[in-house]
Amino acid sequence: MGAYRGGLNNFAIVGLASKPLHVYGRPTYQCQWVQHQNSTSEQPVSSAGYRILPDWGYGRVYTVVVVNCTFPEPINFNNSGGRLVLRASTSGAGDRDFNLTDTIQILSEQPGEVDFDIFTSPPKYDYLYCGSSLYGSLSPQRVREWLAYHVRLFGGRSHFVIHDAGGVHPEVLEVLKPWMELGYVTLQDIRDQERFDGYYHNQFMVVNDCLHRYKFMAKWMFFFDLDEYIYVEPKNTLRSVLDSLSGYTQFTIEQMTMSSKLCLTDDYGKTYKKWGFEKLVYRDVKRGIRRDRKYVVQPRAVYATGVHMSQNLVGKTNHKTERRIKYFHYHGTIAQRREPCWVLLNTTDATDDNTPYVKDITMRDIAGTVKRFELKMIGPRLQHTRQ
Repeated sequence: MGAYRGGLNNFAIVGLASKPLHVYGRPTYQCQWVQHQNSTSEQPVSSAGYRILPDWGYGRVYTVVVVNCTFPEPINFNNSGGRLVLRASTSGAGDRDFNLTDTIQILSEQPGEVDFDIFTSPPKYDYLYCGSSLYGSLSPQRVREWLAYHVRLFGGRSHFVIHDAGGVHPEVLEVLKPWMELGYVTLQDIRDQERFDGYYHNQFMVVNDCLHRYKFMAKWMFFFDLDEYIYVEPKNTLRSVLDSLSGYTQFTIEQMTMSSKLCLTDDYGKTYKKWGFEKLVYRDVKRGIRRDRKYVVQPRAVYATGVHMSQNLVGKTNHKTERRIKYFHYHGTIAQRREPCWVLLNTTDATDDNTPYVKDITMRDIAGTVKRFELKMIGPRLQHTRQ
């Protein structure tokens, strides 16, 4: 999928490999740096590659592998150019009489190409969002709402990386374009990976590629989905919350699960005019169940990552962030092209499908501010976006 520098003497390689081979065998990786032929430097430098399997066993035919190549000395430090070669060996797995080895040119650096200052310079962005694989028939309106909300929350020194696994159809692209033109959004075409049978559109590979591709571009990196909304209390700002957590490499965020169909009778006849997080106002309060958390990292100290947290990092993780930051989850609404309000209620609490709910207008109260922000930033060009 990709290969990236992690420093003066370090590289990360992100890709897919046979899951049975990695579950039942012991494949090995050898990294080698070869200087360009016109270089006066010494012989190629080699190092054992350290493999990381970050997908928690969720792989299918293929599993995600991150190979860390750490050399004993700075590589290409004179910027004369060279190439990184990976030798991937089965080490007798599958057939003990054979040690099959693939030799792959992973990365090439041209003379003068590497900007070594990036490893020590302040990052370009304060916050960078790494999105998971987008697929299926997504709602352009829900994407519109999510982007306007989070660009406002994250601020001017932020960036959003959207990964298209087939879900960015023309109507969704029209929603992304204004923010792409302003420099807030990068769209990555990852449709080719759909050929390979990995977990959930190879989600673990995609987030690891994003981690290493933008590792030195942001102070904080966020991992959550397009039906999830980060929220901080009005007395705080996102900056103040993250500053208070700067001693941690990673922190996780508590989920507020919202109904994807319960709305208010006050909105009868005008639900189609309201945004999703504005009209879906009933929060799941069932006790005794474990809810998934999402997370934020300081990427320079992270070697590999997952969907709900990283287990391969240097530093501390904080899971006690409930009073500082949380996220509202409108499960499945991003994939609905119809009006989500199926049931209209005029009560402060309700039960639906044996799940208790309470009225929570936290996000509803922010909707007007977000709409005005969108109008200020990109004008009325998205006013007629469809569900």
